[in-house]
Amino acid sequence: MTTRFILFGAALLACCSKAGEGDMTSDAGEIAHYAGDDRYKSYEENPFLSTGDYPVSTFSVDADGASYANALRFVNEGRPVPAASVRVEEYLNYFAYDYPEPAPGEEVSLQAELFACPWAPGHRLLRVGLKGRHVADGELPAANLVFLIDVSGSMTPADRLPLLKEGFSRMVDGARPVDRVAIVTYGGRAGVSLPSTPCTEKAKIKAAIASLGTKGATAGAAGIAKAYQVALDNFVPGGNNRVILGTDGDFNVGLSSTRELVDMIKEKRASGVYLTVLGVGRGNLNDEMMEQLADNGNGNYEYIGDAGQLHKIFTEERAKFYTVARDCKVQLTFDTARVESYRLIGYENRLLAPGQFDDDREDAGEIGVNQTVTALYELLPRDASPGASPARLEARYKSGAQALSRLVALDVPGLAAGEPSAESRFAAAVAGAGLLLKRSIYKGGLTWGLVSSLARDATAFDPGGHRTAFCRMVDRAASMNL
Repeated sequence: MTTRFILFGAALLACCSKAGEGDMTSDAGEIAHYAGDDRYKSYEENPFLSTGDYPVSTFSVDADGASYANALRFVNEGRPVPAASVRVEEYLNYFAYDYPEPAPGEEVSLQAELFACPWAPGHRLLRVGLKGRHVADGELPAANLVFLIDVSGSMTPADRLPLLKEGFSRMVDGARPVDRVAIVTYGGRAGVSLPSTPCTEKAKIKAAIASLGTKGATAGAAGIAKAYQVALDNFVPGGNNRVILGTDGDFNVGLSSTRELVDMIKEKRASGVYLTVLGVGRGNLNDEMMEQLADNGNGNYEYIGDAGQLHKIFTEERAKFYTVARDCKVQLTFDTARVESYRLIGYENRLLAPGQFDDDREDAGEIGVNQTVTALYELLPRDASPGASPARLEARYKSGAQALSRLVALDVPGLAAGEPSAESRFAAAVAGAGLLLKRSIYKGGLTWGLVSSLARDATAFDPGGHRTAFCRMVDRAASMNL
């Protein structure tokens, strides 16, 4: 595999993409791609960087899973996955990993493993893993939730509003008496369908959800403003104050451009209210806008394509709606004597300048209760001696209401003898699938057969059966020659 060395500075942070046929430049300056009427933002892949020029790599964590869930939809329908829709970090972080609990007094654990790259002889992969602290259900803080639900005309099909109604009802089923739920809807206009109601009245909340129907245009910005106001009116100090937006992203009344909406969300996040975005539907899915809203609103972006996704998001992983680590950033300082060059796989729109790592004013990603975050680097070693550490790994995060971040760090272990761990093999398989579907110039010797062999030997830890389902997706993608 030929290593590219590209000189860049601030341009890396912008990560603009090359235009292709049928592309349109978005208001943020990147390239908006369309698959049918679905809208995606394309980012140029991170290049290989010389450690002599760029010894430090810094990024914000990303715990979204929408990009992979959306790919499942395409593959299950027998259709090719749009390359612009692939964000490899969201493929990696769709899955849970068997990472250790944080040390006493910490909210996040940190680990790393170096192993041979399966698709590039002589190269190495470095897996970085973080895990949010487990908190028992009874110890979670009281929740002040606002369900912000798009009820515009585009939400009528069965895979949109009906799916969201079922999901939100499941969330109410799992709520505790100390929690509260309000419902804000928007179609042609925004309004409060249910004032903040204690979850001792679950039947009342679920009846309000069941009564929702669709009509009108999509005044999404007005709905967001109303939802934040309701959340602030019922704010719980020290609690989980969160707006959960369910939509296909088709905003067409009021503020509607991604730039305008992101600017609005940036203003709102200072209030201490988090934003989770749940995307639904196909045909006019605005993936570009929803991913940016969640990233800038201190929350996650997930895609719901079927009942299985509902169960994963609202039941299996409901603890992720509670944040244990805010503004989490990762930084690696490479040993230039050991590593010639490196490439961060994915995270193209989460890159930070090295100086932003120690700046506690800099916004970054969040990690939820019991949530894992994974990243992979591909390295070209300068010194392939086993056992030598290639890099220093550090992470910063804020706990609770603290304004100052905490630092956790470790020296990355050197290349160990023997087979890599199951977690590393599975992460490599998932990243490999993303590179194949993205038609990446860095895919090297990847094949679906190689992806399958890596994944099938790494499914012993499989909460929810999602690793096994990944193996089935790989078989289907291979049969489709994707």
